[in-house]
Amino acid sequence: MNYWEVSEARHQKMRCGACAITCLILPLLTACSSAPTPGIAAPPVQRSTSVAKPSQQLPGQSDFIASGPLVVENQVDLEAQRDGVVSEGFIDTGSPVRAGQLLAKLDRRQLTADRDAAAAKARSIAADVKNWEAAEKVAKTDFERNDAMWKANIVSREVADHAKYQYEAVQFEVERERENLKYSQNTEKSLELELEKTDIVAPFAGVVARRYIHLGQQVSKNDRLFWISATGPLRLKFTLPESYVGRVKRGTALVVSSVNTPDELHSAKVVMVSPLVDPASDTIDVTAELQGQTKNLRSGMTANIRLQNPQ
Repeated sequence: MNYWEVSEARHQKMRCGACAITCLILPLLTACSSAPTPGIAAPPVQRSTSVAKPSQQLPGQSDFIASGPLVVENQVDLEAQRDGVVSEGFIDTGSPVRAGQLLAKLDRRQLTADRDAAAAKARSIAADVKNWEAAEKVAKTDFERNDAMWKANIVSREVADHAKYQYEAVQFEVERERENLKYSQNTEKSLELELEKTDIVAPFAGVVARRYIHLGQQVSKNDRLFWISATGPLRLKFTLPESYVGRVKRGTALVVSSVNTPDELHSAKVVMVSPLVDPASDTIDVTAELQGQTKNLRSGMTANIRLQNPQ
C-alpha cells in the first residue's frame, strides 16, 4: 500500500468510531429532554368546587351620605352707618347679646348740638305759625265786615277789595310758615336718626363672634364694627342628585354627624328643597334644621347627613 492508501484507511476508521459514539449519546439526550425541567414546571391546576353567591346588601348601604356646612339663619357683620369716633364700648368678643342691646357708641356731641339747634328753630317757627294764624283770623274778620259793608253801600269797592287782598296775603304767610315748620321738624327728625346711628346695637340675639373696633378709633361709613352670629337653630346646607326630586321634601328626617365626632348622631328635618335642578351638576339644593341639643356643634363646622328611607 502506498502512502495515500494508508491515509484513506485511517480516515475511514475514525469516521466509523465517531458514528458509533453518536449513536450511543443520542438516546441519552432524547430521554433527558422528555423529562420536566426542575424549577420551571407549571403548578398543578386546582379545580374549585364552591359556587359564587350574590352579594348581600348591608343595612344602611342604600342610604345616601352627603357633606355640607353648618350655618345659622342670622349672621351679619355690623357696619358703621356714619362717620365718627368710637367713644364708648360695652361688649367684647365671645359675649352673648340680646336683640337691641347696646354694643358701642360713636361720639355724638356735634350731632346733639345740631339736633338741639334744629329743635329750637322748629319751636320758633311753630310760634310764628301761631302768630300768622292769629293774624289770619283778624284779616278774615276785616274782610267779611268790609264785604258786608260794601254790599250795603257803606264802603267803596276799593276798601272791600283791599280787605280781601289783605286776608289772602295773610293766608299765604300762614301756609309758608307751616311749610317752614315741616322742613324744620324734618331736619330735627333727620338729626335724630343720625344720632340713632351712633348707637351700635345688636340686631338679634346671639354672640359677638368678632370685634373690629377699639376706643378712640375713627371709623367711616360701611366700616365693619362687630360680627354678630346667632347660636341657633343650626342648619345644614347640602346637595342631592336629581333622582331625589320628589323623594325628599319638607319634613324628611335625616341623621347628622360632624366630621370630628362621627359617632355622635343628631336628628334633623328638611326645611327647604330647591324647586330647581342645577343643570351644571344635576343636583338640588337642600337645607335641613337640626333638632334637639347641639351643644358640641358650631356654625361653620362640616357635617355629614344620612337619608333614612326617603319617601
